[in-house]
Amino acid sequence: MIFSFRTVDVRLAERAYAIRIGANILEHLPIWLAESVPRSRHAVLIADHNVFSTWSEKIEKSLGLQGYRITHLSVPAGEASKSVRMAERLWEMMLTDRADRGSVVLAAGGGVVGDLAGFVAATFARGLPLVQIPTTLLSQVDSSVGGKTGINLPTAKNIVGCFWQPSLVVIDTATLSTLPRREFVSGLAEVVKYGMIMQPDLIDYLEEHALAILAQDSSALTEIISRSCQAKASVVELDERETTGLRAILNYGHTFAHALESAQGYGTLLHGEAVSIGMHLAAKLACRMGRIDAELVQRQQNLLEKFELPTQLPAADPEELWRLMQHDKKVEHGRLRFVLPSRMGHVELVPDVPKEMVLSVMSDR
Repeated sequence: MIFSFRTVDVRLAERAYAIRIGANILEHLPIWLAESVPRSRHAVLIADHNVFSTWSEKIEKSLGLQGYRITHLSVPAGEASKSVRMAERLWEMMLTDRADRGSVVLAAGGGVVGDLAGFVAATFARGLPLVQIPTTLLSQVDSSVGGKTGINLPTAKNIVGCFWQPSLVVIDTATLSTLPRREFVSGLAEVVKYGMIMQPDLIDYLEEHALAILAQDSSALTEIISRSCQAKASVVELDERETTGLRAILNYGHTFAHALESAQGYGTLLHGEAVSIGMHLAAKLACRMGRIDAELVQRQQNLLEKFELPTQLPAADPEELWRLMQHDKKVEHGRLRFVLPSRMGHVELVPDVPKEMVLSVMSDR
């Protein structure tokens, strides 16, 4: 069989790795795994329940045929699995099944499993190689690339974690066929984000191929995922550990989105839905400040709505959202900073935005 795939390289010196992207490429995993982690013959496959009977079986079969010993650890889907208790459970099961420095951890599922398995890989035996196999669009274009791992404490999300780059990322677009449509569409918000912050030609492509993307045409999916991964990789290469501030541009729309998710209750809005609303509010705020014109605000809104994403703020108290924004990670020395566009394909970190202007944008209907 001839495999057709694309490769995006993340250039991080000794931590460099490849992202393989294409349709029906999971059977090629053992070859890439042997290239990326040549001394590992034991794979710890951590998968969420949603991929247990479909994609994880395919992964197990392809690795088993190449002589890998496999430990399959299944975790419940959902944010609750990103806990100290679940991490401890996985560590104990890995220890019981004789995982050691010659093992490799494979994370198969959405962003929750990627974050959890990544953290487990980074900490077990002081660090095991990690392979990300994201099966949701959101994780394919965002969380599987860049090396962020994390678990939650009862009062804080992603507060415990570390940077641990994968040795390989394998993105099989066929896995998206089993996603609920709402989850698939939600992931498109992050794709639009990459176009708005640094790839204006991606916006052109999304507008021209919206119907093919919504129909999950494999070539269109490969195209937008590749471009998104390239955008994320280029930022990570320059600011791997969030020390220069550049990586903050990836949070376009997220200041509003995180506050909205918290106010509505996690799970009420999908993350991409909240980001879509947040990007619209950020664009309106930028327009109100004279940074962009109303035409760009409308163009972004039209594209988001073409992808069946929400743009209107649901019933919420602007004052409460403002209070929640004060916990945003872009707050520095007590000053809240927003990621705002100045033109298509370019955003900047803007401090000292007047509270009254932010509240006005959120109150505008």
